[in-house]
Amino acid sequence: MALFTAHGLCFIFFWANTHQLSKMLQWHKVGVSNVAGEVALLAGIAMWFTSFSRIRRKLFELFFYAHHLYIIFVVFVVFHVGFTYSCIFLPGFYFFFIDRYLRYLQSQQRVCLVSARILPCQAVELNFSKCPGLRYNPTSSVFINVPSISKLQWHPFTVTSNSNMEAEKLSIVIKNEGKWSQKLIEKLSSTTAEHFQVSLEGPYGPTSTQFLRHDMLVMVSGGSGITPFISIIRELIYIAGSTSCKIPKVLPVAAFKRSADLAMLDLLLPLSEATYGISRLQLQIEAYVTRETEPLKDNQKFLKTLWLKPNALDKPVSAVLGQSNWLWLGAIITSSFIMFLLLIGILPDITYILLTIIPR
Repeated sequence: MALFTAHGLCFIFFWANTHQLSKMLQWHKVGVSNVAGEVALLAGIAMWFTSFSRIRRKLFELFFYAHHLYIIFVVFVVFHVGFTYSCIFLPGFYFFFIDRYLRYLQSQQRVCLVSARILPCQAVELNFSKCPGLRYNPTSSVFINVPSISKLQWHPFTVTSNSNMEAEKLSIVIKNEGKWSQKLIEKLSSTTAEHFQVSLEGPYGPTSTQFLRHDMLVMVSGGSGITPFISIIRELIYIAGSTSCKIPKVLPVAAFKRSADLAMLDLLLPLSEATYGISRLQLQIEAYVTRETEPLKDNQKFLKTLWLKPNALDKPVSAVLGQSNWLWLGAIITSSFIMFLLLIGILPDITYILLTIIPR
């Protein structure tokens, strides 16, 4: 993106120095269209600017929605350079289109939320039903949408469960850190909460892990940042119980603001009975409370487990096309390729119409 920005700014500075700023408003019917390039540049800068770490972490929604400008960016780049030159990158856009298409299909499914564990530290563990054949690696993440709170907002969360040890369950932990999470915990805490409509996209994660090549794993976290380490510890427990390979020592070092947040440590070990590998795991936990000198005894809360009623329309979390459904995959790739060919056929007509409407 730096090259695109430099490309645009160099031309603007050149036109300003040669008193030709009027060229910025030119939209040629043949050749390069300057206006289209400027619109694409502005869209690209907006996506680039919101991608910086500070903005992405503190204003994730701004980052997420700003990146939908990629549609404007791609369309106006085609108008800027012409359809012939744009064919160079359109095949890459086709693969991106397939990815978006598959993610859209998965996001339209309603998943089955089995239970919710509400912790004393204003955090909740959501447990979804999942297909046993779905496999994912530690530190994977999913996107969650709750239509009763917002139909547009999708939020990413780390998966804390282990796909091998907990074959029929997928779990995530959500800490009360904003308006969306606060509304979620309030709805789950209410006595009338019997069923929750949730959509899920994912999981996405690393293709492989390299935990076993180390002699010791030191995991430093703060607050809800401990959630990726929960999935790693559970993976090590499974490996310790199912194989004879050497398991590294594990030292989680967790810092919490309040003593109530120590309840997050209860999530390190799974509730399932398949914990036969715990005896082989050398686990030492160090936890620190940073904003309290002593526990608050008058504000003790207890863990609450809420069991939700299933709905006939809810489905367990599965891969986008189900388990090994190659027929569906072939149908989607074929249909998306046809749509891509139609897009290639329509774009020149759209370009011609726009160039005819817009004067020189």
